[in-house]
Amino acid sequence: MESDVIAMAIDLLHGPTEGTGNLTSGGTESIILAVKTCRDEAASRGLDVVGANLVLPRTAHLAFDKAAHYLGLEIRRVDVDGDLLADPSAMADAMDERTLMIMGSAPCFPYGLVDPIPALGELALERNVWLHVDACVGGYLNPFAEREGVELPEWDFRVPAVRSISADLHKYGYAAKGASTILHRTPEQHAHQVFSGSDWPAGAMTTPTVAGTRPGGAIASAWAVLHYLGVEGYRERTRRILAARERITAGLAPLGLRVYGDPRLALIAFGPEDGDDLNIFAVWKSLHDRGWFSGVVANPNGIHMMLSPSHEEVADEYLRDLADAVATARGGADAGPNPPVRYA
Repeated sequence: MESDVIAMAIDLLHGPTEGTGNLTSGGTESIILAVKTCRDEAASRGLDVVGANLVLPRTAHLAFDKAAHYLGLEIRRVDVDGDLLADPSAMADAMDERTLMIMGSAPCFPYGLVDPIPALGELALERNVWLHVDACVGGYLNPFAEREGVELPEWDFRVPAVRSISADLHKYGYAAKGASTILHRTPEQHAHQVFSGSDWPAGAMTTPTVAGTRPGGAIASAWAVLHYLGVEGYRERTRRILAARERITAGLAPLGLRVYGDPRLALIAFGPEDGDDLNIFAVWKSLHDRGWFSGVVANPNGIHMMLSPSHEEVADEYLRDLADAVATARGGADAGPNPPVRYA
């Protein structure tokens, strides 16, 4: 089942026929394994990897910091550009001879934006460093969004410099938690992910992931969902997500709100227009009190939404409550009694 899922994932993300990988417990483990593989591959070439560094945009997931903490590496976070995207020039300035990896997100979690992976690929080739794409959110959504006409920069193995990709099945693959994939361009590269040891009385042990004993249920669930939904099933769910995003984002401007960046997938963050002193966290609190549970982002401050197909059914209701929440935060009329709990 794992081999079948990985083969489908490699094909979906335009990987070479020899591409390979493993299922993991989640995006954090996938990212840890990508960083571990990169570090050990560099060490196999005689590089001193103790205290070496990874250069990331500030929107990169904190799982990279966790990986660096575990693996004895340094994290260098670089500010994003005016469009909230990874800035290859600024990242180049932060790199040195001890940089092992750079990365881009497809999309980043805070704003739902796909970083300029082709430009990062050029930088990776120029500096001879590993390029990882964190597609934990988008790996099983982006390919179907592209088939629905969404224009994205090339973000997967179509970019020659991309060495590894993390992609979560338990997000838009609709599998049960925890199921993610770590994908590699070549078996030779993947070999550096594997742990092998034999210096104990019970004989040799070889494991491809962090876990020794891995639960089969999550793997079986992922395999079953992929086969059950198929391409058309994923496309249908993607169409519903895109429709929900379009309706919600179209309803923000009349309320004096703006979307941050140009999100084209399922994640959005929004807040007040520049110069507007609206307390967006007060808006969030009012929505929360009405039963809408979502996240927030900072710098710029905003409300964060991770959309699912079901949001298409409640988009108009959400916008009505959002309008009341904005009015309340601006000192307008009381929003009235709380409706039943809903999820954003």
